[in-house]
Amino acid sequence: MKKAVILGGGESGVGAAVLAKVQHFDTFLSDSGTLKDHFRSQLQQWDIPFEEGGHTQEKILDADVVIKSPGIPETAPLVVRLKEQGTPVISEIEFAGYYDTAKKICITGSNGKTTTTSLIYYLLQNAGLNVGLGGNIGRSYAMQVATEKHDIYVLEISSFQLDGMYDFRADIAVLMNITPDHLDRYDHCFQNYINAKFRITRNLRPEDCFIFCSDDEVTIGELNKIVIQAKKLPFTQEGTVEQGAWLDKDTMRVKVDDSEFDILVDDLALEGRHNVYNSMAAAITGKIMHITNDTIRRSLTTFEGVEHRMEKVMTVGGVLYVNDSKATNVNSTWYALESMTTPVVLILGGTDKGNDYTPIAGLVREKVKAIVCMGVDNKKIIDFFTGMVPVICETDSAEACVAQCAALAEPGDTVLLSPCCASFDLFKNYEDRGRQFKEAVRKL
Repeated sequence: MKKAVILGGGESGVGAAVLAKVQHFDTFLSDSGTLKDHFRSQLQQWDIPFEEGGHTQEKILDADVVIKSPGIPETAPLVVRLKEQGTPVISEIEFAGYYDTAKKICITGSNGKTTTTSLIYYLLQNAGLNVGLGGNIGRSYAMQVATEKHDIYVLEISSFQLDGMYDFRADIAVLMNITPDHLDRYDHCFQNYINAKFRITRNLRPEDCFIFCSDDEVTIGELNKIVIQAKKLPFTQEGTVEQGAWLDKDTMRVKVDDSEFDILVDDLALEGRHNVYNSMAAAITGKIMHITNDTIRRSLTTFEGVEHRMEKVMTVGGVLYVNDSKATNVNSTWYALESMTTPVVLILGGTDKGNDYTPIAGLVREKVKAIVCMGVDNKKIIDFFTGMVPVICETDSAEACVAQCAALAEPGDTVLLSPCCASFDLFKNYEDRGRQFKEAVRKL
């Protein structure tokens, strides 16, 4: 019996462990931290041996295959040793793909991937298809492959997950954009991150489809260097294309083969320039999947968006509070600020991933009246933005931050949590940050 070791006992790891067990591997899960209660009970329920609070090296180094959670870097000493001795170290997505014959629609990108993934899933559900949602969002893909049967999966895939993918193949690969992000994990080398994102195109065949943003210079620069066999379907707001999606004044037009679709931009449920791109990618996918125009239209006009992504929390004292906690990089915050039409009190800060704040400097000067930092170390933000805005101040909790924002904002202003940074200095993750922000707003 082959031995499978799973490193990391979160959603991804426990799902991979259950699939390994179902596929008759001698399965063992190891986590250096403490498992959450429901993950521990899932492992016990499936009779899967595990350890927490540290790794037993001998057991791990004895594996035939190691499935690594995306949060563990490739440079971790144990991962390096495994690779040196020739043990395959793969991602949950790669492992699950071995046992899955469903059609796979895979979405990646620095920004917009969660919204686009959710929108495509919503669209396919509305069409009555048997579809699963997984990857970097929702429930573990491996767990679904182990315990359910879907005809199609819509998978959001992060660069960390792509790093551990080799034989996996998408039927429809969607690349939203590439902007500097997670550079701390890629030796502070942008090209390494670009290479990771382009792994979404690995193994594509002529009958597969590659959907991408032709307005994104980084994507186009890389596409010019490589050969992709799949059918290419670009989307753009800056020109026209023969196949794909484009803007014709106030109308979004889509064409795939001989099938066409159009919708007024004002009718889209999601507002803002970035969401036009997201809607374009989803509509192209709908056309490839032969979804009716009525269903595509209904989906694009009724989709309610994603929690922590430009989520309107409430208006208090004439001030609108917006939760964009998912904006963990500079480009995400650029899109958020670009869509603002009122004076902004901007909340920045958290774990800096090698950020360059220059791209948002112009929008900050134009639209932001105050910056409230919410982080442990805010020096880099304060140094960069001093002189650009009248007020910069520091806080170290969601409650203190919201109270400070309420004191600075006037009726008609927007308080925008769009931090540019990861959340791990003060919060468990960006969801925890967003929920604490919303809770503090509701207490005002």
